[in-house]
Amino acid sequence: MLEALGLSSIACQVYQALLDRPADDIDALAARIRLAPGEFHDALDELGALMLIRASVEHPGRMRAVDPAVGLADMVARQEADLAARQAALAASRAAVTRMVADRAEHQTAHGERLLGLDAIHRRLELMGRAATREVLSSQPGTQRPEDLAASRPADAEALARGVAVRTLYQDSNRHQPHAAQYAHWLLGRGGEVRTAPTVPQRVVVVDRTEALVPIDPDDTRKGALHVTEPGILTALLDLYEQAWNTAVPLGATTPDDPVTGLTPTERDLLRLLGTGLTDDSAGQRLGISSRTVGRHMASIMERLNATSRFEAGIKAAQHGWL
Repeated sequence: MLEALGLSSIACQVYQALLDRPADDIDALAARIRLAPGEFHDALDELGALMLIRASVEHPGRMRAVDPAVGLADMVARQEADLAARQAALAASRAAVTRMVADRAEHQTAHGERLLGLDAIHRRLELMGRAATREVLSSQPGTQRPEDLAASRPADAEALARGVAVRTLYQDSNRHQPHAAQYAHWLLGRGGEVRTAPTVPQRVVVVDRTEALVPIDPDDTRKGALHVTEPGILTALLDLYEQAWNTAVPLGATTPDDPVTGLTPTERDLLRLLGTGLTDDSAGQRLGISSRTVGRHMASIMERLNATSRFEAGIKAAQHGWL
């Protein structure tokens, strides 16, 4: 389990041995877990760098294990900080891509074409799907409409039948929408991959890493789309997509609560969004959930923090390192 926090399997063994037999010297511990002296000392260096061991005051020259309640909690906190930094970078990338695409939409070139209306978008998606030879990547924020999923089915079925890799990224809220969950499992059953996250990038479809469709107006995707083939924009879109994909959870897997705070990924993102000053409605739209669900999440968080107001909850969340 500790490998998920960045420890090697050998370092995990040495850490456990130091916890179990604090009175043993290094040679005895190395022999007990059948490690060569060099391997054991490398593991000690690794544990020291992670601040999981310290010099013993009682036994000079020996090392003692830091209690997991302190050492591992600190590691989790550091990883949370790293994740927050990556999420901030992802948000900045999302904003940059949105600005870039908007600028391109204002200047149609041989590398980009404006498609106005749903019919034009669906026609282009059909052509792109039929031309795909390697992969189709898509990010689908918000709650999926049944009619949009029905329109996507023929192209997805045809691409999967030809052996094209299909990766689809949805928001977590779709796990609780029967028609969206059914469609996602339909994709999985035919060899596609589906992952979900509390928040995902703007709507995009990328085919064979050579062409993409992005909405002209992210707030109303029915207005139209921009067909992009310019390498610079495609690279930015793909980088943003891969960042989001790598932090999303495969459909069928659980999204575990944070081991330190007990927060779900949705609750953590909700606290972050409300902390920036968004209203319940705006935060709910970002997460693909209703304002009523936002209220239920916040009531649960306030109860856990023993807070009587959202303001007090925000202060206590910050004090607990939840933000």
